[in-house]
Amino acid sequence: MRVPVLTAVSGSRWEAGLVQALERTDLGVTVVRRCVDIADLLATAATGTARAVLVSSDLRRLDRDALSRLAVAGVAVVGLVSVDDEEAERRLRQLGILHVLPADSDPETISAAVIEAVATSSAPPVAGSPLDTRTALPDLGEPPEQDLSWLDQPLPGSGRVIAVWGPTGAPGRTTVAVGLAAELAALGEGTTLVDADVYGGAVAQTLGLLDESPGLAAAARLANNGSLDLLGLAELARRLTPTLRVLTGVARAERWPELRPTAIEAVLAMLRQLTPVTVVDCGFCLEQDEELAYDQSAARRNGATLAVLGTADTVVAVGAADPVSLQRLVRGLAELSTVVPGVAPTVVINRVRSGLMPGDPQAEVGLALERYAGISPAAYIPDDRASLDQAMSIGRSLVEIAPGSPARQAIHGLARSLLGREPAAAKRSLLSRRR
Repeated sequence: MRVPVLTAVSGSRWEAGLVQALERTDLGVTVVRRCVDIADLLATAATGTARAVLVSSDLRRLDRDALSRLAVAGVAVVGLVSVDDEEAERRLRQLGILHVLPADSDPETISAAVIEAVATSSAPPVAGSPLDTRTALPDLGEPPEQDLSWLDQPLPGSGRVIAVWGPTGAPGRTTVAVGLAAELAALGEGTTLVDADVYGGAVAQTLGLLDESPGLAAAARLANNGSLDLLGLAELARRLTPTLRVLTGVARAERWPELRPTAIEAVLAMLRQLTPVTVVDCGFCLEQDEELAYDQSAARRNGATLAVLGTADTVVAVGAADPVSLQRLVRGLAELSTVVPGVAPTVVINRVRSGLMPGDPQAEVGLALERYAGISPAAYIPDDRASLDQAMSIGRSLVEIAPGSPARQAIHGLARSLLGREPAAAKRSLLSRRR
């Protein structure tokens, strides 16, 4: 039985010849439709009439969103590029297309690649089976490597992602995220702080940066188009200190569609190569629209938050030390465990102060969380309003302007515990003026 295949190429003269060659000989594939553009391709793929598609590198609007919709439809993708077009090959591979061939490949090779793509899209083929056509594929080698000599510490994609999340009510997610990133950087860990709050981030304002400067939204657009590389990401992630970078977020809530989940995942994967640690300030909402859940291609406002939490190695859950916030935290932790099964969040209680409850507030909060949520907070951050106001007013972190602050000391202890080891000596002090 032949594998039904679509073609979607943009102005390529070789398409007609390729289709005729595939039809003349029984190579295990048959072209069922020649799509004129990406919209035609996605509509046809959704009907379930094909198992694979041949796409050209110059097909307009071919991005991660389109590839995600093809994957949902069960359509494997094989990319075709012009001979010696290394840039086009790199773009297709960065989009996640595993099978990329020169456009002048013979029909036998292209057919073998299609069968291989279909076989591996669902389950690995059994060695020696008729679908095991890997030996028939040409040796394309690895995609062209970039010059990474400019990186301080090139990483093999093993960097750690820490997501800072908290329930509704502004418990201090951004305060903790900024403080944690600054502390990790001060401890000598190369760190990138990312603002991924889809309801309007505040990291840029907190650090005195222009909120309209390109940041995560620009990186997500490049990742969605398959044109994001380490050099481009490093240019977007502004360097504040020798060990701290920042990817600013969307300052206006209506820009949330720019932060697509698949693009965010691609950005985080590349950030693992850029710095050893990435700290992400997430949005609060974990709700999934049940109506949209049936349409995998529909945009989801909370998709970016869910993507970050699902990708993160560590989730720091922030709650405030007052009765209302603690109730929200307990309910939020239950929702978090449902959305991200198996997660073991590191709980941090912010704004701890006396007067809200009788006795020792720290002890009372700990007893309440142990009783109603079965957890023990990893850190308690005092409500040092004077130091925090001073830091906000001049756009600096507590590390820089109030190293002796009780709040800073608590966040410092949290950073050391998250490292899980004695941190390396700081290469340069964050107390020095920024470049």
